[in-house]
Amino acid sequence: MSDQTLRIERSFRAPAEAVFEAWTSEEVLRRWFHGERAWDTPEARVDLRPGGAVRVVMRDPEKGVEHGGGGRYTEIEPPRRLAFTWTWDGDDRQTLIELDFEEAGGVTTVRMTHSGLPDEESVRNHEGGWSNCLDNLELALAEA
Repeated sequence: MSDQTLRIERSFRAPAEAVFEAWTSEEVLRRWFHGERAWDTPEARVDLRPGGAVRVVMRDPEKGVEHGGGGRYTEIEPPRRLAFTWTWDGDDRQTLIELDFEEAGGVTTVRMTHSGLPDEESVRNHEGGWSNCLDNLELALAEA
């Protein structure tokens, strides 16, 4: 089994500070960090310091199922870079999420790398979930 990497690039009409905050504010994370539009995020915890914990629980209200995970911050350089480990509840495998934020003309481009995924199916599943999350982030930033 080889480690697979997912890379996604997305641009948002918002300053880098606002996009960075969306990834590091418990209140803002609850508004957008879920894999489907109809889901919600009842839990988001952030201890924003190197080695500090991050945890998010997404909930599918239709099925009443929760999907939680978390990790530890490895890099924090506001508003340019953020990285943290990630492990889903019930899964031993640790992955790494790296985010680079670059602002130009009021638009912030986020380059995400999610490495350590177990296989191509996991990459596809995470790509779908992250795409939905980033759609939700775009809506949350527009409402701010």
